[in-house]
Amino acid sequence: MATNLGDLLDSARHENFVGRRQELAGFDAALAGGACRIMFVHGPGGIGKTTLLLEFRNRSRAAGRPVVLLEGREIDPSPDGFRAALGGPVPAGTVLLVDEYEQLAPVDGWLRQEFVPALPADVVIVLAGRDPPTAVWRTDPGWRRVVAIHRLDHFDPADSSELLARAGIAPEVRPRLVTLGRGHPLAMALLADTAATGTVPDRLADLPDLVSALLESLLRGAPGDPHVAGLATCAKAWLTTEDLLREVVGTDAPAVWAWLEQRPFVSRGTRGLWPHDLAREVLDAEFERRSPDRYKALHRIIHNHVVAGLRAATGLERQLLAQHLTFLHRHSPLTSVFYTLRTQGSAAVVPARPDEHEAAVALIERFDGPADAELLRAWLAEQPATLSVVRTTGGLAATAYHVMHPTGSGLEERDPVVAAVLAHVAREGPVRPGEQVDIARFFTGAREGHRDLYAVLAGSVSSLVEWVSRPLAWSFVVITDAGFWGPFFEYLAFGTLLDLDVGGVRHVVYGNDWRRFPVDTWLDLMNEREHSGGTGPPPTSLLRPPPLDRARFAAAVRSALSDLHRPDRLAASPLAGTALAGAVPGGLRACLDGAIALLRDEPLRRVLNRTFVRPAPTQEAAAEVLGLPFSTYRRHLAKACDQLTDLLWAVEIGEIRLPAGGHRLTTDRSGD
Repeated sequence: MATNLGDLLDSARHENFVGRRQELAGFDAALAGGACRIMFVHGPGGIGKTTLLLEFRNRSRAAGRPVVLLEGREIDPSPDGFRAALGGPVPAGTVLLVDEYEQLAPVDGWLRQEFVPALPADVVIVLAGRDPPTAVWRTDPGWRRVVAIHRLDHFDPADSSELLARAGIAPEVRPRLVTLGRGHPLAMALLADTAATGTVPDRLADLPDLVSALLESLLRGAPGDPHVAGLATCAKAWLTTEDLLREVVGTDAPAVWAWLEQRPFVSRGTRGLWPHDLAREVLDAEFERRSPDRYKALHRIIHNHVVAGLRAATGLERQLLAQHLTFLHRHSPLTSVFYTLRTQGSAAVVPARPDEHEAAVALIERFDGPADAELLRAWLAEQPATLSVVRTTGGLAATAYHVMHPTGSGLEERDPVVAAVLAHVAREGPVRPGEQVDIARFFTGAREGHRDLYAVLAGSVSSLVEWVSRPLAWSFVVITDAGFWGPFFEYLAFGTLLDLDVGGVRHVVYGNDWRRFPVDTWLDLMNEREHSGGTGPPPTSLLRPPPLDRARFAAAVRSALSDLHRPDRLAASPLAGTALAGAVPGGLRACLDGAIALLRDEPLRRVLNRTFVRPAPTQEAAAEVLGLPFSTYRRHLAKACDQLTDLLWAVEIGEIRLPAGGHRLTTDRSGD
């Protein structure tokens, strides 16, 4: 008897399962103690691998076996990542099902040589993926005895017709659908879904056209606009969560989530939903063609959701969110990085352990020379926390190191690149109190140096995390292979700021002053470039005036308070070109009002209210209304202006964010 909704779903899947008799027989034999305890199930996308695994799970539970179902795309392809996904030792009698096994190709050797041989003898394993198993699984005498390999193919006409019958399709319609679907399980499921609405396509030349036509019908059959928006979200986002849906469709999110789960081309993992790759591409193109404005607005919602998560996240969660953000820019020069790397090894950028420092130094020495290697060793002695690495089963695949200024270290002068960068900062836009400079000083990959995709990964992810989560004045990236990296930085709108020689190696430095081109504005431009494919420097219309120093900022705050009820004069304030103007909806006036309301000292807040927000005719009159001697009022006013200026300065340099509508300040992260 079903005890929860999941049981009902499993029961419905079991009742509608068709075909795959040979695979089911082999699995049942394994459960019964047969010689073959490991099954490889492989075939192209949409051929029914996941559906078969879910049926295996049902049969395992019916046999009283504990079951673990893992999704390859949600696991970092490393031994540590696989163990973490399991959550603990594998008990005797367990059935271990792994979907999307092609995503775990980098640990195939480790699984075969170490992990699987150590499991209890009665454990049953099914590995399902697009690719057939590697040769060793098929040729080694020991593995040949315990491994069964099944290539999933299209359904035959009888199984296709049975699938349609179980979906409730009328008998007179089935022969035509069987002919149109050609036995492809995903196509047949989509045809059944479409036919249930009374629509049968007349002519389908091949599978992409088939899916396109079916999705067209599916959109017309969606229960309402929220469901269409949810489908668009699922196509656009790397992973769709109910939290993300709530930002798109509001209170309809639970219903839309439940509807999406039932779509035959949508899969569910522990972290969220995603569509079949072919369905994703067709859906995404269709939504962009039909409503480009709504498509861009959806892109913005997903983007903001991911950035907010990235700013709040810690540890490996940051890497996952960085991958989400990169996926939104999959038409950029960074297109292939994450997806190519999934076939090569771990795609996690993580903080380095102390025992990895020398390996990182060795990589830098190999590709950038002994001068840079010695400088990295010196920096690590002073700032060890800013070294990131990518690990694979073969060792350290890439490394990236950031220098965060101010450091208080003499290395700022000893390192010629850092010294040149800081000289540029002093000349072009000096750092103000509380601001930081991020210099991505060293990064490289073990195979191809700066051109290594792991180097692109390490440099991109570590930089993205710093840019989005720290209160930065400037960011710089130091490159020793400008020929390869130039298009990346053209796309990112980072300018070439310096070109210098260190130890006979050319170093090109790209950078951006975030005070003139703020990170949120930069992210907006990146969103636009995802659609337009643009490149080059940012439009001058997006740039702010040169930043105010602390003294001029304080004077501008006092002047703006006096002009609080003069919109024309407030618009001409030097603060109109600062971060304050965009700190909250409503512009500079709303920012000043909001900051005053957030002062913790109530007497000081009342003084500012009576002097500027709801001003008395004169300061003397304000003091009288407040019941204060005039001298006391003047002291309170000076102190209140100082505290307000301190608060607004923290907003200006990025240390805190003013709430858009609440009453709680948000402190920006400075890294973990």
